[in-house]
Amino acid sequence: MRNIISLAHISLDGFMAGPGGDMAFIVFNDELADHTYPLIDSVDLAAYGRVTYELMEGYWPTAGDAPDASAHTKQHARWYKDVKKIVASRTLAASKDPNVRVVGDDIVGALRAEKQKAGGDIMIFGSPTLTRALAAAALVDEWRLTLHPVILGGGLPLFAKREERTRLELRSSKTFGTGVIAAHYATKR
Repeated sequence: MRNIISLAHISLDGFMAGPGGDMAFIVFNDELADHTYPLIDSVDLAAYGRVTYELMEGYWPTAGDAPDASAHTKQHARWYKDVKKIVASRTLAASKDPNVRVVGDDIVGALRAEKQKAGGDIMIFGSPTLTRALAAAALVDEWRLTLHPVILGGGLPLFAKREERTRLELRSSKTFGTGVIAAHYATKR
């Protein structure tokens, strides 16, 4: 069975974006890239909500072609081009790209079925609404969070009010020179 992993940048108070969608608080430098990009080596299915997918599509397909693109950017752009993607959206049309599957209804069921298939890990990139839906269905196996040293006070939360508690086990943590902390938690079953 495949693992579903949430990968997200969050503020100390749990927001993925500040008011108006501001993500300028995210510090992503070479040190954090050296830590983060190897985490996707086991991933062969990327899961996105529509908004995150559109942000990624607006950047990664050509990011590696820029004359000043770093080695990390070139590597991730190649990975992004080749990885299979599943996108939760009721408004996007079906994609002509054979690597992209748009699911308009029952994304939870679709990812539950994907989890049962043979293959590598499934990673949710950002996508707080999708993450909350999968967490509520007890489908998120691991949480890979980079906690940024800022309190935003409002914005787009990763977590929402829930009926049930989810217990987690710390697998690892690492502090970076910027004050960012990467935490890896596994969901206790």
